[in-house]
Amino acid sequence: MNLLGNIIWLIFGGFAVFLEYMIVGFLLCLTIIGIPFGMQCFKIGFLTLSPFGRNVRDVPGNTGCLSTIFNIIWIFAGGVWVALTHLIFGIILAITIIGLPFAKQHFKLMSLSFTPFGKEIY
Repeated sequence: MNLLGNIIWLIFGGFAVFLEYMIVGFLLCLTIIGIPFGMQCFKIGFLTLSPFGRNVRDVPGNTGCLSTIFNIIWIFAGGVWVALTHLIFGIILAITIIGLPFAKQHFKLMSLSFTPFGKEIY
């Protein structure tokens, strides 16, 4: 079932979102300051490639104040808009019964794209 969901996800926009995250991640990695943020774009991008069957959780243990500072910078640099985009698509997809599994994936992506530092995908 996860394979079918991932295939449908890729056909209806998942691959385009993956490419967007990869391009932005590459552009952020061109500067030394942007490398941590680019790595988070890669992490989110690979999750958008196959979101079904994968989960997001907080990193066990103390992540320190650096991840908090980076999350604050991320939020103000555009994380809010990315999270709102996933929220809007999730709400639109949740209106239909067929779209509920895809809405759930957008909500998962929303939580990761709002504060990606200190989270891992398993």
